[in-house]
Amino acid sequence: MDVFVARQPIFDRNKHIYAYELLFRTGMSNVFPDLDGETATSSLLSSSFFTIGIEQISGRRRVYINFTEDLLLRGTPAMFPAGKIMVEVLEDVTPSADVIQSCKELVSKGYELALDDFIFTEQWRPLVAIAKVIKIDFRLTGMEEIEEIVKKVKQYPCRLLAEKIETYGEFKQARDMGFSYFQGYFFAKPEVLKNKDIPSSQLTLLQLITEVSRTEFEIAPLEKLINQDVSVSFKLLKYLNSALFYRVQPISSIRQAIAFLGERGIRQFVSLVATSKLSENKPTELIRTSIIRARILELMAEDLHKNNSSDYFMLGLFSLIDAMLDNEMDYLLNQLPLTKSVKNALGKRHGSMFPFLRSIELYEAGNWSEFEDVLSDIGLDPVKYPAFYLDSVGWADNYK
Repeated sequence: MDVFVARQPIFDRNKHIYAYELLFRTGMSNVFPDLDGETATSSLLSSSFFTIGIEQISGRRRVYINFTEDLLLRGTPAMFPAGKIMVEVLEDVTPSADVIQSCKELVSKGYELALDDFIFTEQWRPLVAIAKVIKIDFRLTGMEEIEEIVKKVKQYPCRLLAEKIETYGEFKQARDMGFSYFQGYFFAKPEVLKNKDIPSSQLTLLQLITEVSRTEFEIAPLEKLINQDVSVSFKLLKYLNSALFYRVQPISSIRQAIAFLGERGIRQFVSLVATSKLSENKPTELIRTSIIRARILELMAEDLHKNNSSDYFMLGLFSLIDAMLDNEMDYLLNQLPLTKSVKNALGKRHGSMFPFLRSIELYEAGNWSEFEDVLSDIGLDPVKYPAFYLDSVGWADNYK
């Protein structure tokens, strides 16, 4: 059975990664005609822990996993390490005496509970008392109701997680209300959307990206630019002397590094490092997501025998540049020497390359039905996509 697993980040109040929620799909049909929640979760657990390896998909962080009523009653979560998973109790679970007892037993063994899409009723009170996290959907729940829930659960030691937070305004609002954790794509959107001058430090990085992206590739000018930036030089040498590369003799100069990586490799690496530095004051997940996107789009292009896979890499890498610099995408694209196809995909969201970007956006969101349609338009075998995604996740986590 083909298993599609994606992850969505969960942040703390400082916008640091706290955990990931795993999103699951088996097969590539538009609906789940014969797949109930129990089968879905069982397949996800089997895939994550036994096939993929939970460390690869989780980046060594805790993962939130949905458990159905039957799985809770059977004690299925206890098959997996308590420190690795958050047992997420779905909103359609009936908080019966048996369910409450099963959850208490899990907590006594060191497991932590999260109550999903929570709406407060008296029958949920025993589970609220032992839950670690209560998740409230900001799209499905009205603000007055959210405020009431917050008041009612204050007497308990649980923490609140705001789901579907899509803007920084919503993030700040939820934080002010007392929420501790936040889930949604607010981190991938600009905090301020207005044309403003790019700070000189960031402009220098954009100039470095410009130089390394030129068609006329010359080692000497590039070597000089890299040598002038201690951070880029350090990361380059550290990267090439890491366990990822087996070398008898260490690489000790920038010129050696450029020669070893080659034209394409050095362009890619410098673009990664410079883009990473552009987002230093942002959540680390922003650059991690950009790197994942860059890698997966490159792999897709190579699989389809595109002769410009490096353009697809740049498409993914700069897909969140507006959030990194808190500026309009169109304004920023004017500062970068990207191809017309890449600019059309990023700025106008159309053209031959846009479906590739759209596919990873849909995969990240777990929008499987639309994802299937886009892959069909691209002509990519969907069975290959999960392997591309996991390769990209591991690549990004190792890079960071």
